[in-house]
Amino acid sequence: MASTDSIEGIDKLIRSDLVALGGYVPGKSPETVAKQVEVPVEGIIKLDANENPYGCSPRVRQALGSYHYFNIYPDAEQTELRKLLQDYTGVGAEHIVADNGSDQLIDLVFRLFVAPRDEVINCVPTFDMFRFGTELCNGKLVEVPRDENYFVNVNAVKRAISKRTKIIVLANPNNPTGTPIPRQDILEIVDTGVPVLADEAYVEFSGETATKLVTQYKNLMVLRTFSKWAGLAGLRIGYGIFPSKIAEYLLKIKNPYNVNVAAIVAVRESLKDIDYLMDRVRAIVAERERLFGELKKLKFLKPFPSQANFIFCHVLNGKASEIQQKLQKRGILVRYFDQPRLRNSIRISVGKPEHTDALIKALKEIV
Repeated sequence: MASTDSIEGIDKLIRSDLVALGGYVPGKSPETVAKQVEVPVEGIIKLDANENPYGCSPRVRQALGSYHYFNIYPDAEQTELRKLLQDYTGVGAEHIVADNGSDQLIDLVFRLFVAPRDEVINCVPTFDMFRFGTELCNGKLVEVPRDENYFVNVNAVKRAISKRTKIIVLANPNNPTGTPIPRQDILEIVDTGVPVLADEAYVEFSGETATKLVTQYKNLMVLRTFSKWAGLAGLRIGYGIFPSKIAEYLLKIKNPYNVNVAAIVAVRESLKDIDYLMDRVRAIVAERERLFGELKKLKFLKPFPSQANFIFCHVLNGKASEIQQKLQKRGILVRYFDQPRLRNSIRISVGKPEHTDALIKALKEIV
């Protein structure tokens, strides 16, 4: 048996750059919250993780219930899956690589490009997985601040490029602010020749994509996901559109069975039910606009226009952390931020109309 001293000293053997690594902060599960507040699990209104409140296609639930081959490993070459995604995106299968959520693709791309001390240009504030992935690779994060409305400063990005720059990351629309990046801005950054990774996790809600441009540029990569629009967050299925040479490298270094068979079945059935799912997307977009209008009426909040399935707000009067805690006690989950450039802010995922009504009522009562 190992001694207590040897166990406690194990951190001396861990990579020194990871000992102090700040992890990514995920959303809370309804089950966890229900144990902390006097609200049953079914009464929790979850607006903290940008999930789809309508869930997946009914076809997915039916197909998973009748699937008989969970004992067989999935196709490591993703042949069927890449063909399905080719038909959906209009980009050839040779450009497509899927993974266990787009988070895993961020990690995979960084491992392909970023060696220790290499630089990653990150337009902050933005999706924290970019910071997390850079630090895991022992790279150097070069932060380029967005403007006061959270738009990317293209000239500042170009000035930040150095000989050690390996990749520029862009979330479009941005998370957590919902801010889009105009296509011309993306092209101007791509024209620098530096590899550009555009994360389009919320593209179905914005309608603007750089997907088709990937075949025209050797340095543009686009990530997309089924978590948001198709309601498959729990099955973890994301994919990327890459220049074919980069796709070849990613297929070579990915884990062999990195997409499980349940996710493949879910993609197949979701793409057979696009009309149903896009009706839900349109409902979320309409509710986003209604939620934005209701939040604007509250004098203690400043909501920002969003092209995603959430709305970001500055708290003008009060503390974001206290608002989040008071809402949580009522079984309503939202995300709050207190980092630089996100100081005293909350992010609210778009739910169903009844969720908006409950949220606005609660906000009026607690502040």
